[in-house]
Amino acid sequence: MHIQRIRRILATTAALACLATLSACEGSGDAAPPAAPAATATAAATAEGRLTEAQRYMRRFTSCEDLSAKPDDPRMPSGDFPKVGQWSVTEVGVCSDKPEKGDIAIAVPKDMKAFQAGYKKYVMDRIAGGDGSYGLFSNVLVGEGFVAFPTRSKTALALVRSDLRVLVCNPGGRTPEGYEYRKPLVEGCGLTDFFATEDGSGSPNFETPQDPAAGDTKKPGQPKTGSLGLPRAGGIAELRKLVGSSLKECEKHFSTDPEAVAIESIDYQPVVKGNALDWGITGRALCGQPAGAQRAVGLSWLDTVGDMKKLQNKAKAAQLADLKDDGKLRATASLLLVGENIAVETNDPDARFGLYQLQFLYVNCVPGFSAPTGYRLEKSQVDGCVLTNYEPEHPVR
Repeated sequence: MHIQRIRRILATTAALACLATLSACEGSGDAAPPAAPAATATAAATAEGRLTEAQRYMRRFTSCEDLSAKPDDPRMPSGDFPKVGQWSVTEVGVCSDKPEKGDIAIAVPKDMKAFQAGYKKYVMDRIAGGDGSYGLFSNVLVGEGFVAFPTRSKTALALVRSDLRVLVCNPGGRTPEGYEYRKPLVEGCGLTDFFATEDGSGSPNFETPQDPAAGDTKKPGQPKTGSLGLPRAGGIAELRKLVGSSLKECEKHFSTDPEAVAIESIDYQPVVKGNALDWGITGRALCGQPAGAQRAVGLSWLDTVGDMKKLQNKAKAAQLADLKDDGKLRATASLLLVGENIAVETNDPDARFGLYQLQFLYVNCVPGFSAPTGYRLEKSQVDGCVLTNYEPEHPVR
């Protein structure tokens, strides 16, 4: 997953999926040599004992009924759940949390460090493949000698009250204040009792700012500095590198030529119009393919900002003007996402999703706007606007 300088976990509106979203890594482990019948029976009993012990432990905190180790059990995850022989896993099973109408898959690794290393590699491969948010909403819960994969948020929340801890290997993952963080057995991951979900049904993040318009500065999570952290860059070149994983067109089609940067099309309209200096912008570049024989493709604009307040003031005026006609923003209009001293203008929701992972926030000046619990909502530098990662029309998947 491509993530840089991320300090927050995003919460979003899609329901938590089973770890079966992990694509299967088909087992390629060498088969064990044949064993004597007695040894085989002993090994099977030992493995079954480990699954039973895991069940017994989890039942102290949640329901875990109808334990099964049958590979063809329909409750077994069919996708991203490790198979026997992968990540040092020697046995797998599944039980049901009937009150929550969910299941808990169980993996028993022979070597927990090897398991964590295998999971980390899987996450990093997914990130490298373009799935930058993979693993941010992990439901891989590491215990003593076993790993649980609950399919329901409430099940996971019950289990993290035990000694089970969520294994997070996405570089953008972090543990909010008030939650426990432990070092795992492999570098680059973390173990935490903070269970993050896309729909906000997981552990509450009291560091998440509340609505500044409410005027209650004593609300949990309202930072004294007014921000939980935004990305910055030393210039256009550094900004291009920062956003390259989210704006793919920047890799091959990039220009700082003033004539090219001034190009817009019916499909791609920038936020900044006219003289960029009047917007507080000190440097500007265009990513994408301007219209020629074909229509324009993937246009986005990168900005370095010398006066962020001026930029946000101008963006507010432009946004309110756009809203006057029908109360909606034009579908082809770009949204302005800002960092500390940088900004990106794009009308691509998928690109914006990646930019939110990098801690860019959207300057939203829609009157009466509010965001659901779990999304970032911070003070803008101008009255009447907020900085957020929530878009009602495009909630995070």
